[in-house]
Amino acid sequence: MAWVFIEESNGSPATIGLEMLTKARAWGDTAAVYFGSGSEASFAELGRHGASTVYHIDRPEGALGIAGAAAALADLIGQHHPDVVMFGLTYTDRDVVGRLSARLGRPIISNAVDVQVSGDSVTVTNEIFGGSTLVDTVFTADSPHLVVVRPKSFVAEPGADATPDVVPVALGDAGHGGQDRVTGSFVEETAGPKLEEAAVIVSGGRGLGSAEAFDMVEQVAKPLKAATGATRAIVDAGWVPYAKQVGQTGKTVKPDVYIACGVSGAMQHLVGMKDSKVIIAINKDEDAPIFGVADLGIVGDVHQVLPKLIEELNGRS
Repeated sequence: MAWVFIEESNGSPATIGLEMLTKARAWGDTAAVYFGSGSEASFAELGRHGASTVYHIDRPEGALGIAGAAAALADLIGQHHPDVVMFGLTYTDRDVVGRLSARLGRPIISNAVDVQVSGDSVTVTNEIFGGSTLVDTVFTADSPHLVVVRPKSFVAEPGADATPDVVPVALGDAGHGGQDRVTGSFVEETAGPKLEEAAVIVSGGRGLGSAEAFDMVEQVAKPLKAATGATRAIVDAGWVPYAKQVGQTGKTVKPDVYIACGVSGAMQHLVGMKDSKVIIAINKDEDAPIFGVADLGIVGDVHQVLPKLIEELNGRS
């Protein structure tokens, strides 16, 4: 039996959770461990993506609840003995699985891009060296096998409507760890399509030269109805907010088209975007690593290329 831990995001199941459910349902009976307020619509969505059972851990208002969720999940596992439990590569999921691993004495394989189950054997595929090499690892410890999956590793595909059994689960006793409280929150305002869901992404790198030059990236993106992204270098430099960062420590994206403007192609960035369907790179350094993954490369100064591209795009709109 496979379980998938899914955090609620803006009132709905997180997309990465639905991706993992879609993968897990091919293995047979699948349950979702849903961490959030919950609703009939959310439970129905989980059912469409393959969950026959939903263990609903209600997240208390004003509390993180992560330690209590890990304790509750450990108790559930002791009762039902799932073979594999998958988590997403998100802040909450990683916090929960880390605490769960300590409680159960089980190892974690993280950063997975594929998971295969054959009988009692669970094999996890990881990328190393910037995605140039795949490594398969087989669990030898006792179940449950704990796996952390990278976003966009699987495609979320709903199936037929199905009504899962919903089982309310109380937060577990986590001692002092369960006494956390949220004293404030801040939601960063964004415009345009979400970076993780966009069909077209235009990203900027250090080759832009200044924070002001990122405006050219925004101007290219607007007529394309694209999201804008960035490398870690310009995020760290304060040119753009962290929400735009693409890469190993940012977001993993797989758009139809990825346009890299002044992006050199450091391994950290390539890990987050190399699986885009079509990659277009603009860089004045013909030896830049980004050209190694690009489908179309333009060797040129972004300050000369982008204004012409903006002019052409605006002329067609």
